[in-house]
Order: sequence, then C-alpha cells, then structure tokens
Amino acid sequence: MFDKSRLRWFAAAALAASLLATSACSDPAASGASGSSQEVSLVGFSVMKTANKQVIADFQKTAAGKDVTFKQSYGASGDQARAVIAGLRADEVHLSLEPDVTKLTDAKLVPGTWKSGANKGILTQSVVTMVVRKGNPKGIKDWEDLIKPGIKIVTPNPGSSGSAKWNILAAYGHVIAGGGDDAAAQSYLKKFLANVAALPGSGKEATTAFEGGTGDVLLSYENEAIEARQAGADFDYVVPPQTLLIQNPVALTKDAGKAARAFLDYQLGTEGQTDYAKQGFRPLDKSIKVQVEGANNPSDPFPTPKTLLTIDKDFGGWGVANTKYFDENNGIVTKLLAASGKS
Repeated sequence: MFDKSRLRWFAAAALAASLLATSACSDPAASGASGSSQEVSLVGFSVMKTANKQVIADFQKTAAGKDVTFKQSYGASGDQARAVIAGLRADEVHLSLEPDVTKLTDAKLVPGTWKSGANKGILTQSVVTMVVRKGNPKGIKDWEDLIKPGIKIVTPNPGSSGSAKWNILAAYGHVIAGGGDDAAAQSYLKKFLANVAALPGSGKEATTAFEGGTGDVLLSYENEAIEARQAGADFDYVVPPQTLLIQNPVALTKDAGKAARAFLDYQLGTEGQTDYAKQGFRPLDKSIKVQVEGANNPSDPFPTPKTLLTIDKDFGGWGVANTKYFDENNGIVTKLLAASGKS
C-alpha cells in the first residue's frame, strides 16, 4: 500500500532527481540567468523528453521564440508534481494526468482557471496500447489475452506514474465496456495483476525494461511505442478493440512569463501539434494529417478503436476516478495491488 512515509520519500527523491535533470537538460552556454523572461523552465512527464526536442527547436525559429532558452526536467508524472511543490522551478508543467495538476492548484502554484481555454487544459493525447515482441509470438490481440496463464505483463507503478493509471483504467474499463459490472472488473484486475512481472517507476522506465527483455507485453502510450520504434526498437504494438483515450494536461504556473505563454501558444497551434503528431501523439486538431514513421501504418497512423473509453464519460472524471481507484488507503486499485503483493 502507498503509505504517507513512502510518498514523502518519493517527493524527496523526485526533487533531487528532477533538479539534476534540469541541470543536465539545459544548455548553459545558451541560457540566460535563472528566472529570465527569455528562459522557460519546462517540467514534464517522462515520455515528453524526446517529443519536445523538435517542438522547442521549431519554436526557436519563430519570431516569438528567438532568443528563448529552456531548462527542462522530466520524470514520472506524480514525482514531478511533488518536486514542483517541493521547490523545483517551473513555468510550464506538462503532466500525464489531471490529478497531478490539481496538486499544484491546491498548492497555489497554478491558477484554478488552468482548464478554461479552448483546449480545456489538454496539450497532448494518445491511447493505451499493448507492445509485444516482434511477430507477436504470444498472439496477444486484446485484454483477455493478458490474463492467460504464463503471460508476463510490464506496466508502470501507479504510485509514481500517471501512465500506469491510464493503463490500469483501460484494463478495468474494457470489462465495463463489455457489459460487466465493478465486481467483474475487479475479478479481471486480480488476474491481470497476478501476471504483472514488473512495475517500473515511469512509462519511460517501463519501456526500457521491456526492451531489456522483461515480460511478454508492455502496456504503453501509443506514442511511446511509436517513438521507441522510430529510435530503432524491434517490437510490434497492438491497439486493442477497447481502449482508453489518454489526455495529458498542461498548465502555466502563476509566475510564468511572456516567453512561456508564447511557447504554450505554439505547442497548441498547428505547427506544434504537427510536431507532436510526427512523434506519435494524436493531434488535438483532427484536420492535421501527417506521415508517422514507426506507426503500424505510417500513412494512417491513428486508427479508431472499436470502443474508445474516456475518463469523463466512463469513469466520472478524474476527480471521481482518482479517489475511487487510487486513493492511497481505500482505492480499488490500491487495495488490489496491496493484496497482490506487487505494490
């Protein structure tokens, strides 16, 4: 179970790691003084580290981005939110799921109006997919295949990772989508957790573990699977018939300057969304059409699942879902994880 002492340890460790990452990801030769209006401190969840490279490079070619420099920190979404609360400087936070931004609004670091724009606070989106070994030797096609005897699953730990929560809710939700009730979904999840071979700290660490030989199937963002294949990973991925729409929130902190606001405008615009689409994210603007290398079908990279679940429609929104499933003491998933001995 995720007790409070463990969460405090996560916060301290995340802060130290994030501060190191911030230093390592910035370019001292190009950056101005910390806090400069022409410097943007970007704090993101782990899978954004690679995706943001092109977006930043293209933004810096624009009039608004000229002379703007970046300090960047990436890690598991929950850890990143705790690090910002603990003092890690941020102008923009781009996290895996809404409850991590809510922590920052509760701490008075992000305005309560962060969801008021046309994008409703969302910057990137994807779907939960199943990454399998080359040629799919286990014949994994849908969620029921994951609970077969001998199947070894890799998925991040929901104690630190936002992607883990998306993954587990997708697994749980497919039962509801098929006409089952909460009891049936919990029964499925017990079998699912029995087959979990590893619970790495973040989505990026989970992909690294799978690439290193752990498990038969990795639950992952579609964009993470595509990005890994673009980088040379030799595996396949499956978009199951029932899956969950992943929507990653973005917010500017109360102290964010003009450069940070200009960068967010760029990210949400056609150019920024096109760059993200090329990295495997499903663009917010459906009119954007791109060739996506690494996708199963590069010319049609984002197939429509038979059933696409959403947090708001199928789980009552994150305000309800985070408490119901992931409360550190009474959450359904928290209890099932503790009972499995793998938390």
